[in-house]
Amino acid sequence: MEKKCIIVVGSSNTDMIIKLKRFPQAGETLLGGTFITAAGGKGANQAVGAAKAGGNVRLIARVGRDMFGNNARADFIRQGIHTQHVFTDRESPSGVALILVAANGENSIAVAPGANAGLSPSDVHKARRVFAGAGALVIQLEIPLDTVIAAADLAVQAGVPVILNPAPARSLPRRLLKALTIITPNEIEAERLTDVKVDSDRAAAKAGDRLLANGVRAVVITLGARGAFVATDGLRKRVPGFKAKAVDTTAAGDIFNGALAVALVEGKGLEPAVEFANAAAAISVTRMGAQTSAPTRREIDRFLAAHRVKMAGAA
Repeated sequence: MEKKCIIVVGSSNTDMIIKLKRFPQAGETLLGGTFITAAGGKGANQAVGAAKAGGNVRLIARVGRDMFGNNARADFIRQGIHTQHVFTDRESPSGVALILVAANGENSIAVAPGANAGLSPSDVHKARRVFAGAGALVIQLEIPLDTVIAAADLAVQAGVPVILNPAPARSLPRRLLKALTIITPNEIEAERLTDVKVDSDRAAAKAGDRLLANGVRAVVITLGARGAFVATDGLRKRVPGFKAKAVDTTAAGDIFNGALAVALVEGKGLEPAVEFANAAAAISVTRMGAQTSAPTRREIDRFLAAHRVKMAGAA
């Protein structure tokens, strides 16, 4: 029996990455960085992250009629992602992201949306049959907001859980928040949505309360190496992260979201699903690139098994 599919509606970019000792200051030119080109875009990253973690993934996206778009489509197929609804834009080029990565693994990103800005509600409606019987919808904010809302509406009508990664950070209409099963902001995004500075577990709980009051059914605030804070009507808890030597944090949040969707569709409870996603993200930061950093299901399972053995030995 085929697994329930995970629908990802979102962006596809080509990442152009320069690794430097530090970020340049305004007006400064730094030499000596290593240059890498890699597949990216939050939607595509999450789709690949979910597929490599064992999910049955269908991507709804828009790419340009260019080399970047052709390469992206070929990569999706190679990862086993269904691409019937990856549309080709005949006017706009494929999206591009310029990424600077510092020696400590932190990153700074600028994005030219290109074809992503043309992903429309009508594109989503062309794929409406995919929503029937799907296991989850994963959406982000690198595409037009009306398209995000259209996807969420279709999912709600079909009884499909909706996971929103609210990045890049922006204010959101209550209508969308009420459609969400889970929202997964990081600390900065949570502050933007709630006006609460998330600098402690207590503050994370307060931010979670505000999002729950707006109609979201569950909140998962990602905290980097500290893990993720979970808030539901009956739970306020931080699920610890895993120690990892970070070389590039690009797409760690995307890998988290893709893995989270897989675990939930497989029937895991929210806490174990977050632990699974934490493990996937921890592995990803030890590797350069976005989609190239996504671990396989075998790698995630081994990582978790090794961690449990280590914890049992320390008890």
